[in-house]
Amino acid sequence: MKLITPPSYRPLLDKYETEQGIKLIKEFFQDNLSTGLHLRRVTGPLFVQSGLGINDDLSGTERPVRFPIKDLGDQMAEVVHSLAKWKRITLADFNIQPGYGIYTDMNAIRADEELDNIHSLYVDQWDWEQTITAEQRNLAYLKKVVKNIYYAMLRTEFLICERFPVLKPTLAPKVTFVHAEELLQRWPDKTPKEREDLIAKECQSVFIIGIGNPLSDGKPHDMRAPDYDDYSTVPEDSEKGIAGLNGDLVVWNEVLGHSFELSSMGIRVDKAALLRQLKASGKEERLNLYFHKRLMDDTLPLSIGGGIGQSRLCMLYLKKVHIGEIQASIWPEEMRRRCEEAGIPLI
Repeated sequence: MKLITPPSYRPLLDKYETEQGIKLIKEFFQDNLSTGLHLRRVTGPLFVQSGLGINDDLSGTERPVRFPIKDLGDQMAEVVHSLAKWKRITLADFNIQPGYGIYTDMNAIRADEELDNIHSLYVDQWDWEQTITAEQRNLAYLKKVVKNIYYAMLRTEFLICERFPVLKPTLAPKVTFVHAEELLQRWPDKTPKEREDLIAKECQSVFIIGIGNPLSDGKPHDMRAPDYDDYSTVPEDSEKGIAGLNGDLVVWNEVLGHSFELSSMGIRVDKAALLRQLKASGKEERLNLYFHKRLMDDTLPLSIGGGIGQSRLCMLYLKKVHIGEIQASIWPEEMRRRCEEAGIPLI
């Protein structure tokens, strides 16, 4: 996505009202999220030790910000990309029982991010993880959790529009579920991003299932690291026999005129899925890492989890065209100049 500067854009809230709105959204949504999914808040790390396999690899190409630790003989630490694996270890350490889980504020630095309206060097999201049973490792349970999260989003939207009447609700009353393969079959001549735009504009709110596994054209809809989401399982209740126990929650952003990803989540790999996906991706050497050994030794629980973008949710509710109106970050001078000319006040 290149920089979008709508010619008629004017912020509906001034900077002070925007800060009030951010505070209200963050406080109200996390309370609703924790209630809906039975989550308790925990403190998450800003960095983890390198070489343990705990950090999230995202699509596998992003470089973590790394630094030596003097008192550990210059052993390396790295700023987290997300807490996908750390949360599962924490579920085990807290002995969280099925049906309950944890959430935390996750703050990351992604130095390789391509900066635009919705991508920043600084990432803030609610990372959550819930312990589940083997019987809950299915598409029906994934959909149930997605609906609970979406209901929390709807309640938050109602509150913020009540507080600031100039803002109008735009979320659909319910979320539509679709598999990435269905989008490919419907629009085979479009890119994955173009398919997301088309389905989001049509449905307003959609959860795209099956992110990471190759589709019928041999390419995944988007990349996923092979060792947290189970994207290769074939659910028994899938009529088409298509893989995926994970997905992305995407809505239509009328201010940007594009699809807008709010959350990525999924049922996590069990031992069989881990072995299958590491082999398929050529990453079998990871089995020697701390996280992977614990999973293979049955000392980590089965779980479902994901992340929900805090600044992105605020962007959506407060009708902002640039994430830099919500959070403080570093932007290219040319981008700052163009935003100033377009009346987009970056923090």
